[in-house]
Amino acid sequence: MEILKVENLTKTYKSGEAEVNAVDNISFSIEKGEFVAIVGASGSGKSTLLHLLGGVDRPTSGKVYIDGKDIYSLDDDALAIFRRRQIGIIYQFYNLIPILNVTENILLPCDLDNTNIGKERLKEVLETLNLNNRKNHLPNELSGGQQQRVSIGRAIINNPAIVLADEPTGNLDSKASDEIVSLLKMSNKKYNQTIVIITHDLEIASVADRIITIDDGKIIKDEKIA
Repeated sequence: MEILKVENLTKTYKSGEAEVNAVDNISFSIEKGEFVAIVGASGSGKSTLLHLLGGVDRPTSGKVYIDGKDIYSLDDDALAIFRRRQIGIIYQFYNLIPILNVTENILLPCDLDNTNIGKERLKEVLETLNLNNRKNHLPNELSGGQQQRVSIGRAIINNPAIVLADEPTGNLDSKASDEIVSLLKMSNKKYNQTIVIITHDLEIASVADRIITIDDGKIIKDEKIA
């Protein structure tokens, strides 16, 4: 089942008198339950692509369909609601709310949506991420790896159609990085969660089912991993 479909996606920026295509007429699709890594050098357009897939930035032209919905046919308010319900985003710098504890940060998308996720689901996520003994701690009482685990919990708590991770290990040491990648892989296998991870690290990308390589805003390689 196709969960993400991208058609002729382009994002153009002005640079002085010139125009630069950060994303240049890209098309591809992703099946439900796939774990896909998008790789490329700095400036290749991979982070811009992720923001377009996540509804964070609107394209100059082209379409993005998530679970059959043309997300850029929605107005800003409807897109914000769709993004909250169907797209989980994990950032490099966690983006946790400092005055909320671990449980409150994880439940934030549900609270904003007035959705009761249920105690069993919350308990399962806390235990899966090894955060049960930290559930009442504030972000500044956690290590970087623990904070990133909280952001993973927030991204997956309401079973979104797709989870997008933008360099999620870029601010962590190697041990914490390995833990985060293992958790993403486990979420993919345990919950059949579709995951797209942006990274410049080919070792991290190698845990994915598929690697899409971007250069100058274009896909130059799309390969399945044996």
